[in-house]
Amino acid sequence: MTKKTDDTELDQFEEETDEAEMGSVLPPPDEDLPFDPLHGEHGPLKQLVDFNFLQYAAYVICDRAIPAIEDGLKPVQRRIMHSLKEKDDGRFIKVANIVGHTMQYHPHGDASIADALVTLANKRYLIEGQGNYGNIFTGDRAAASRYIECRLTELARKELFNKELTEWIASYDGRNKEPVTLPCKLPLMLMLGAEGIAVGLSTSIMPHNFIELLEAQIEILREKKRTPAVLNLLPDFQTGGLMDVTEYNKGNGRIKLRAKIELRGTNKLVITEVPYGTTTESLTASIEDAVKKKKVAVRTIDDFTAEKVEIELTLTQGAAQEKAIQALFAFTKCETAVSSRLICLRDNRPVEMTVDEVLRYNTQQLLVILEAELNLRKAKLLDDFHQKTLVQIFVENRIYKMIEQCKTYEEVIAAVYEGLKPFKKMLRRPVVDEDIEMLLSVRIKRISLFDINKNRQDIENILAELAEVEKNLGALNGYAIRYLKQLIKDYKDEYPRCTTATGFKEIEVRELTATELQINRDENGYIGTNVKGETILECSSLDKLLVVWNDGKYKVMPPPDKLFVDDSLERCEIFDRDKPYTAVYTDARITYIKRFQFGGVIMNKEYYCSQGEKSKLQLFVDGTPEAIYVKYNPAKGQRINQQRFKPTDIAVKGVKSRGNRMTTKSIKYIGAEPGRWWDANDEGAMPDGVLL
Repeated sequence: MTKKTDDTELDQFEEETDEAEMGSVLPPPDEDLPFDPLHGEHGPLKQLVDFNFLQYAAYVICDRAIPAIEDGLKPVQRRIMHSLKEKDDGRFIKVANIVGHTMQYHPHGDASIADALVTLANKRYLIEGQGNYGNIFTGDRAAASRYIECRLTELARKELFNKELTEWIASYDGRNKEPVTLPCKLPLMLMLGAEGIAVGLSTSIMPHNFIELLEAQIEILREKKRTPAVLNLLPDFQTGGLMDVTEYNKGNGRIKLRAKIELRGTNKLVITEVPYGTTTESLTASIEDAVKKKKVAVRTIDDFTAEKVEIELTLTQGAAQEKAIQALFAFTKCETAVSSRLICLRDNRPVEMTVDEVLRYNTQQLLVILEAELNLRKAKLLDDFHQKTLVQIFVENRIYKMIEQCKTYEEVIAAVYEGLKPFKKMLRRPVVDEDIEMLLSVRIKRISLFDINKNRQDIENILAELAEVEKNLGALNGYAIRYLKQLIKDYKDEYPRCTTATGFKEIEVRELTATELQINRDENGYIGTNVKGETILECSSLDKLLVVWNDGKYKVMPPPDKLFVDDSLERCEIFDRDKPYTAVYTDARITYIKRFQFGGVIMNKEYYCSQGEKSKLQLFVDGTPEAIYVKYNPAKGQRINQQRFKPTDIAVKGVKSRGNRMTTKSIKYIGAEPGRWWDANDEGAMPDGVLL
């Protein structure tokens, strides 16, 4: 009994404790009211899901998909570069070895690391590859990582690394240290570009020309406070091509890209550069598809691409080269568009920026890193000066003679300190015990005249370099400009601009394809593009066709392959919703006339411009004729045998309107012009018809 009572009290205590910890998260149960998931209070499970989802989202954004503005790299790229630096000895290393070394820092599979390394190598700036790294033009994949080798480029080796300026954190398993970001002096994010999809956001950063970025940084460093530099930075793609940036705004917006097409002979075209994001394989596939659809007048396609793009197109007999180029841009991947949205990590938080803002940030970072490097160099020079000056004093003033009679080590230390006291003004910092230890380890050969003179020369060189460093620290902007100019001088020939910026003239696709298709009609009552017979219409595949039957039925449709119309076809033409028509039709022995526009329609749906399938169109003409001439069938007691009506007297109405009553007589002939059946001699005696 006591045991049961204790258990009950424990359960009650746990329930009270849980409620106290959760506060008002859980409302009191109310069995009469249903739970509302949108507005009701939720329990700890929702809190757990929310917390875990936020953790996952932050991980994907910060640790996988989005590059950091500080060094322009995603975590996997940064770890690859750090591994390459650790293994760097100037020689090529197996990519498989680098992948394995990187896995110490990257908690994911080897395939993702190898793919990221190949991508970096193909961007040229940071990694030099040896072996089959695929082909950015054809889309061919790289060989397996065990077959290819890589090493750091000289640019990466000099401009990306500095252990003393790097902030380190523990790797994912705590066994190693990896950099938070690399102390990069280059605007690397804009040089490389980036694509990434994270939770709730994505980034698409276009690559830019290295030399143009450096020149823009010089303009930023030279600008005055009231007149900021105007930067006109445009993307530059390795695949070359042409681009239109009218919809692009400093890293955000849309860019249209076109292949570069050259004329060869009188009936050939050669594609020498492809748009960014396409390959020669996808490009030729799109051309083949357009040829099958008869949109491009190409007879044969020959792809000779190797180190450079060369796709030769032989045109069909009589095809115009300029028109064929326009068709390639209109119907194939010779023209594409890419969207740009510059989102990056700044201080480990995602932000949307412009190219100008990123470059100004990188320029400010360059100044900070250059200043830190100069200060490090200054500290090292001061240490060297201190040590060499101490050696000079120690040797030239024969202070070492003072320790000959010392019996203990403490006496030796004290004697050296005493001997250096008169020369404190020659030093730039106080003497410490480590300095005395260094002096006591000076070898006898350094006391020779040769080594003394060399030591003096070294001190003079140190002082000269120290003065230069202090001068650069005092004029940091000028030093940064000289640094950037040297980079431009070293790499200008290696990284020329590949993509040409130009405005594109809009291609009138409908005009280009105005005679693309032929609508034929055969003797069996069929019309269409796959029908053999008399050509009744030439049109574009983009056109909508209006088909009208002689009972007033009409339909709007794309150009049909084959459509049965029998002998009742009245009209087949390109549809224009605002075009005016005049129609005369008979329904229930009464003839009506109306002027109308078709207006909006649903594709492939049947309508009537008359009163139904029992009606009959007597006349269907474009616009408004000046007059309509009617000849009646003879009838007993009929006085009027022909009449002229003026349709301009009636208003333009909708296609569903009945129209104006014209006559109840049986019509034999009707036309917008008087035919041979019209009796001109009887014209004056016949009154004009009245429209009711």
